Amino acid sequence: MTTNEQNPTLSKRPGSIPVFSLYGESNQTADSEFLHIEELVTRSQIHNWEIQPHTHQGLFQLLFLFSGDVDVVLDGVPNHRAAPAVISVPAATVHGFHFHPGSEGYVLTFAQTRIFSRPEQQQLLSQLLAGPLLLDTPAATADRLKNLLGEIMEEFNTPLPGRAISLEGLVAAALVLVTRLHLGSVDAHSAASGQIDLVHRLQVHIEKHYLSHASISFYAQELGVTESRLTRACRAITGRSPLELVQNRLLLEARRKLIYIAEPVSTLAYELGFEEPAYFWRFFKRHMGMTPTEFRERGS
Repeated sequence: MTTNEQNPTLSKRPGSIPVFSLYGESNQTADSEFLHIEELVTRSQIHNWEIQPHTHQGLFQLLFLFSGDVDVVLDGVPNHRAAPAVISVPAATVHGFHFHPGSEGYVLTFAQTRIFSRPEQQQLLSQLLAGPLLLDTPAATADRLKNLLGEIMEEFNTPLPGRAISLEGLVAAALVLVTRLHLGSVDAHSAASGQIDLVHRLQVHIEKHYLSHASISFYAQELGVTESRLTRACRAITGRSPLELVQNRLLLEARRKLIYIAEPVSTLAYELGFEEPAYFWRFFKRHMGMTPTEFRERGS
């Protein structure tokens, strides 16, 4: 799929969601060592500063905006950010961008398993997996990130001995800075590291089972904790209850399907695990304040 050059807007037409390795390239699954960095202008300018909604399977992407501004759609939700800013896009997130011409920055893409394979990395960086993040960035942090990204770019383009080791360290350092932006401080993270790990493990299980509408007691049993402990951790780290996290994931998938998949609402209801379309209708209206049909019409 290519960008819609005749209509430079973030279109949301019902249909299949394009899956790319890198935007506009084949949708083959990247291997576990996949890593790529490029300047923002490299791909955006040739597409008239317009990156249409698409997704990456197994790839985590970070967009670093150091000048200019961007209109972004993440899983159907529009937003706007001015530089300096960081946008994180976990694997399978449907995302699209419209940049102000001349915007500058970097796009870092890598296999999600590359950085999150070690337990200590999972514990520190698991917040980045919870969902897409839009982070305003203080000037001092932006300067540090800009220097790191420049070093990553230089290493990436220079095949010298020890290149892979250097790249892993530089990318990890950049991710730590992004995580600190989100958490607020390393001290705040340290006090809640056990809860962060528990919430991360819950999110992994939710991803596996949300379509089955499993109970919170099921998730607590799978994680080997009590429901009260799970609830405390979720509220401390996310501000939401476990039930809200499960429902939000189901609601996210519902919004994705309604925006991008041209199937009757009743069909989508069954695909989402509801026994009857009426149950889905009530669930969606209670959380979104409108019916699935109304939501689809507004998003088309």
